Amino acid sequence: MNFKEEQKKRIEQIEAILMRYLPKQEGKQKIIMEAMEYSLMAGGKRLRPMLMWETYRMFSGTSEAIYPFMAAMEMIHTYSLVHDDLPAMDNDEYRRGRKTTHVVYGEDMGILAGDALLNYAFETAVSAFSIEGVDAENIGQALQVLAKKAGIYGMIGGQVVDVKCTGQSISGDTLDFIYRLKTGALIESSMMIGAILAGASKDEIKSVETIAQKVGLAFQIQDDILDVTSTAEVLGKPIHSDEKNEKTTYVTWKGIEAAKAEVKQLSEEAVKELKRLESTDEYLEMLLESLIYRKK
Repeated sequence: MNFKEEQKKRIEQIEAILMRYLPKQEGKQKIIMEAMEYSLMAGGKRLRPMLMWETYRMFSGTSEAIYPFMAAMEMIHTYSLVHDDLPAMDNDEYRRGRKTTHVVYGEDMGILAGDALLNYAFETAVSAFSIEGVDAENIGQALQVLAKKAGIYGMIGGQVVDVKCTGQSISGDTLDFIYRLKTGALIESSMMIGAILAGASKDEIKSVETIAQKVGLAFQIQDDILDVTSTAEVLGKPIHSDEKNEKTTYVTWKGIEAAKAEVKQLSEEAVKELKRLESTDEYLEMLLESLIYRKK
């Protein structure tokens, strides 16, 4: 299997799904639909919907019910980036190589575009109930996971502690807490929803959550590394932003080499756990391993 070719094909498929679920740009509030599309279709790895889809396939899922959840997950992830870039947060002018939403549409519309993407994510996800041949109980369980992992016990909870601790020296335990919630929660949610909608067992869903937790932490540590080793051109956003915002990271806590070793170990542990499941997915395994070597 040629991983890069497969990845490109999957990204194209995911982006077609995203376009399918975006609202029509019409009405007096048309500008917000435009800002939503600008934000959502800015490119990127599409890692979260991709992990969801691959996990779904791994457990033999075949229904289109996964599509609205894939779109919803990317909408939630995108809204968090739109808000992260705001002047009150990280104050970044570039994201994925182009101007951030608030720079293009204004700070007010940047806030509202993030709000709209979050709300529309749940409008999109609940549309899975109208797809024939889908277990409504599984959809309900998936919605619970989506809501909790995106909220105060998940991503938002991690962001709160992250913002509160900016400019302060924090412990490794606090940093791990921030990363496991701020970044890890949506990755956990993505893979868990894929397993849930495919009808996986409770034990299998728990294993998937463990795998995703390791992947999420590895992914965020790699972000720390890239923030000091990459270039703005390669990364598609400003570098040294953590230093600018006086944030404690794995690099400032443990150093570059130890941070790299942590990414490698976590990724290898995730792949090992994946192989313990009876059903395995060659592409999913390669995707997890690629996190070690990503450059952006």
